[in-house]
Amino acid sequence: MARLSSSAGRQRRGLKNNTIYLAIAVVVFVVVVLILFRGSGTVPQEAAANEVTNESRAAEPARATPRLAAVEPATASVQTNRPAPTPTPARTERPAETQGQEPVPQEAAQPTTVATDEVLPPAPTVDAKAAAVVAEAMTMLNSHPRQVISARNKLNEALSMPMPASQRLAVKEELAKLSKEWLFGPAAFAGDTLCDNYTVQPGDLLQVIGRRNKVPYELLMQINNIPRPQSLQAGKTIKVVKGPFHAKVCRSTFTLDLYLQDVYVRSFKVGLGRAGYETPTGVWRVQEGGKLIAPTWTDPDSGRVYKATDPDYPLGSRWIALDGIEGDAKGRTGFAIHGTKEPEQIGTAGSRGCIRMFNGDAITIYNMLFPLYSKVEVVE
Repeated sequence: MARLSSSAGRQRRGLKNNTIYLAIAVVVFVVVVLILFRGSGTVPQEAAANEVTNESRAAEPARATPRLAAVEPATASVQTNRPAPTPTPARTERPAETQGQEPVPQEAAQPTTVATDEVLPPAPTVDAKAAAVVAEAMTMLNSHPRQVISARNKLNEALSMPMPASQRLAVKEELAKLSKEWLFGPAAFAGDTLCDNYTVQPGDLLQVIGRRNKVPYELLMQINNIPRPQSLQAGKTIKVVKGPFHAKVCRSTFTLDLYLQDVYVRSFKVGLGRAGYETPTGVWRVQEGGKLIAPTWTDPDSGRVYKATDPDYPLGSRWIALDGIEGDAKGRTGFAIHGTKEPEQIGTAGSRGCIRMFNGDAITIYNMLFPLYSKVEVVE
C-alpha cells in the first residue's frame, strides 16, 4: 500500500510539471508571434487608414497660401480640421523651371498699362476759339433764319482755324446742309457774293451765261429747273452762280472737298491709285475740251478699246481730264476724275492713278468744274 501511494504521488507531480511547461511554451510562442508580427510592418487598421490619408495629402500639389484680399469673408471666418473645398481653376501648362513653386495668380501674370494724364494726355474734343465762331453762326441761324449767308461765312471762317478732326467734320456737315439752300436752292439770298439773280436778255444763251460766270451751264439748268438749254426765255429771272469751283483731294482719307471759290460746299468719297500707280500730289487743272460723257477709252496696259456700250465699260458716267500744273503733277497728263463700274473700290486705292467717284457724284462734279479755271489739288 505504501508503494502505491508513492507511485500515485509521483504521477501527480509529473502532470503538474507538464502543465507548467505547456504554459511556458504557450507564452513563449505568443511572444515570438508578436515579435514576428510587429517586425513584418503590419499595423492596425486605424493606423493604416491615417497613413493612407497622409500619403494622399502628400501626393497633392502644394497649395499657395491665399492672400487676404483674395479670400471671401464667409470662407475666411470658418476654421475646420478638414480643408474646405475650393473651385478648381482651369489647368495651364507651366514651364518646368517653375514647377513646385508657388503659382502666380492669373491677374498678376498679365501686365496691364494704366493710362494717366501724364502718360497719355487726352486729345481735345474742340478748339475753344473755333467753337465760339461756330456758336455765333448757329445763333444767327436760330434767331434769324434768313441770315444763311452770314452763318455760312462764319462757319467757313471757322473751317480755316486749327481744330480736331471731329470738330472739323461737324463744321463741314453744317456747311453742307446750308449749301442746299444758298447754292442748290432756286433763290439767291441778299448779300451773297457767290450767287445772284439775272434777268435773261433777248438772244442770251445758257452756255454763254455759264461761261461768263465760269460755271458749266448744266449747273444753271439744275438749280433753275430748266429742262433744256433751248428752254431759256428772255425776260425771265434766273439764279446764276459765280465760279469757278475747285476741288481738294486728300489721299489719306480718300475724300474730295468741293469749294465755290474759297467757300466749302460739300465732300465726296473717292477711289485713288493703287501701289505703283499712286495718284500724284500737286495741283491739276481741268483740261480744255477734257470734259466728256462716257468717251471711248483705250486701256494703256492691254491696248483694249472700250466703248460706252460695252458691258464691262470701266469709266462710268463721266470723264474729266486733268493737266498737272504744280508739284509732282506738273507736266503729267492722262489722269482724270471719272465714274466707275466698281463702286466697291470707292474709298480704296485701286485705280491706275485716276480719281474714281460714284457715278452720281461724278455727274455732280462734272456739272461744277469749269475747264481751265477749275483746279484740283491733291494732298497727302
